[in-house]
Amino acid sequence: MGILYFVALAISLACMALIDRRWKLFFWRDARSALIVLVVGVLFFLLWDIAGISQGVFFRGETEFMTGLQIAPELPVEEVFFLTLLCYLTMNMVNGFGRIADRKAAKARAKANA
Repeated sequence: MGILYFVALAISLACMALIDRRWKLFFWRDARSALIVLVVGVLFFLLWDIAGISQGVFFRGETEFMTGLQIAPELPVEEVFFLTLLCYLTMNMVNGFGRIADRKAAKARAKANA
């Protein structure tokens, strides 16, 4: 049971990659830029977490679903995977909705020119 949350995060990340691959939203559009954006996003949120932990705002909750492994005091290893999923999901959504908006704008222009 202690690895359930980690497995759920890993499956979710794999699903994000499948969605990305299917519609070429993030990594399959430009892998180098995507990697930079993802790493910067995860590092930003890790620093945010570290700041919150040092101020006593964030702390690791006890649950039987987590591995119990920590990167630092009050910072579980699952947090890195969660933040990666959060950033990957966000970029897939931004690029997906941007593509939808572009298509709608193109249709509106085509309709106006007809």
